[in-house]
Amino acid sequence: MAQYVLTGSALTLLVDTGLASTPEPVLVPALAQLDREPDLVITSHADVDHCGGNAAIRARFPRARLACHPADRAWVQSTAAMLAGNYLWYGHYGFGPSAQDRAFLEAELGGDTPVDDELSDGDVLDLGDGWALEVLHLPGHTPGHLGLWDPRSRSAIVIDAVLDRGVRDRVGTLLIPPRIYDTVGYAATIDRIAALAPERLLTAHFGVGEDVDAFLERSRGWNEQVATAVRDGDGDLRALTDRVNDRVGPYPEFAHELAAAVRDHARRQGADL
Repeated sequence: MAQYVLTGSALTLLVDTGLASTPEPVLVPALAQLDREPDLVITSHADVDHCGGNAAIRARFPRARLACHPADRAWVQSTAAMLAGNYLWYGHYGFGPSAQDRAFLEAELGGDTPVDDELSDGDVLDLGDGWALEVLHLPGHTPGHLGLWDPRSRSAIVIDAVLDRGVRDRVGTLLIPPRIYDTVGYAATIDRIAALAPERLLTAHFGVGEDVDAFLERSRGWNEQVATAVRDGDGDLRALTDRVNDRVGPYPEFAHELAAAVRDHARRQGADL
């Protein structure tokens, strides 16, 4: 679970704050070692492990401004909205996170924290001395997922905008599936990142040394495999999700999050879910 600090002569930028329990043991010491305080804190997208630390960072660095994309703002600012819209909607279909997982989410979301600014595709962040980053809107995983393009180093900070076949544990076993709300947007995001021809992808859950082309191709292939598995299956959302989990997984944790991509593919194929 990675966060990024970019230190320019005119701006110190923090990308993501992790869980509610992340800032004090991780980010605050890292910033102190750099002798920096963040001027701008960007939430890449609405997820517990990306904005859960916002309240703690605001308390530590009150002059820092918090920013996100407008499409994710309601979830980022409100624990109740995040839980209802991002984590508990599966309950309508008879499944979802366990009681233990829900307790984890409620604790690590960290509490309501207002966002100061909105960032949109094409915005430019001037870090000083000619170092400029382009803001990228990379929807799919969430409606308002943001990334950053650094043409100077040809690095793309994409966080969770592309997710391979899912998050793995430390020995490489598949653990958590990609949760994709907009499968067409996700495919377009993959193509857009590929068109930039980055030399380096900076993600939240994968190594810096990933082969960029192979990583993007695996992400694209996973989305296509889910579409095929949905097309070949039937039943309600839970049955379809179980089928897809057998086909592209299995995922031992948060397997229910496959339902986001399954539902979107099924609706695009004409199903009433």
